Amino acid sequence: MNSPWGQIPVSDAHVHFFSRPFFASLAEQKKLPLASLATILGWHIPDEAGSLAAEWPAELDRNGVDCAAIIASIPGDQDSVIAAASSFPQRFFAYAMVNPAAENSLSSIEIALAAGHLRGLCFFPAMHRYSMHDPRATAILDLAAARHAVAFVHCGILSVGVRKKLGLPSPFDMRFSNPIDLHAVALRYPQIDFVVPHFGAGYFREALMLCDLCPNVYLDTSSSNHWMRYEPHLDLRAVFRRALDVLGPSRLLFGTDSSFFPRGWHAAIFEAQAKALYEIGVDEPAARLIFHDNLHQIFSEKNTSRD
Repeated sequence: MNSPWGQIPVSDAHVHFFSRPFFASLAEQKKLPLASLATILGWHIPDEAGSLAAEWPAELDRNGVDCAAIIASIPGDQDSVIAAASSFPQRFFAYAMVNPAAENSLSSIEIALAAGHLRGLCFFPAMHRYSMHDPRATAILDLAAARHAVAFVHCGILSVGVRKKLGLPSPFDMRFSNPIDLHAVALRYPQIDFVVPHFGAGYFREALMLCDLCPNVYLDTSSSNHWMRYEPHLDLRAVFRRALDVLGPSRLLFGTDSSFFPRGWHAAIFEAQAKALYEIGVDEPAARLIFHDNLHQIFSEKNTSRD
């Protein structure tokens, strides 16, 4: 992809896979026919997982993106991302969203991990109202450790745009949002790579402390990072400068938080982040790590086979 450094490879560590089951769950909550959501949202609702799986590689090709980590956007929808990753193994790393508090979550995730093609598990503690120290979360982390899966843990402010657009409540609980809660957990599981998105989404200082103490914790850079408005002296350049000072370039994962069509891949996020990094003097080798190599490293055969 063209960048301030010239042509560099780009992969996206944070893309939501808005499947038909995801939209069906929203329609059920809204008590509306599924077809009516397309009119309300102005978004494309896929006919089936296969059609969405084919749409994303074409979209990545149009934007010069090598591959993407795709996130199942409701618990229990792991089959959608697994099918996409099995159809396009060179283009997708598949993440399942897990809810440790839900009935049968452990057994369903165990089956999905054993089947292959599932490379990571996404925890949203504030959304589902549990602590990462909950024994139910520990049981799933044990599975992740045994299967060498990545653990993505959303911390900080959590706002789901599609729920706002539909007027659906979001009864989240920010008591479970602090990255510091991951400190003892990450130390307990040194064999797991943990990813905290959006630089901690408002808990930037805490996320940096966590990363400083735990070398197996990464930050993803995804979204427009509107949480910066809570800290008036921060802009994207300052955020990157401070993150690089603590983590270096090898534990930052570029992401966009792309999700729906027809918008598709959120190229403006790439442009803004590339511009900020270039302006603070990041060189091409470091840019390649952030925009491409680090994501592939955490999913590499060497990484997934380690003890």
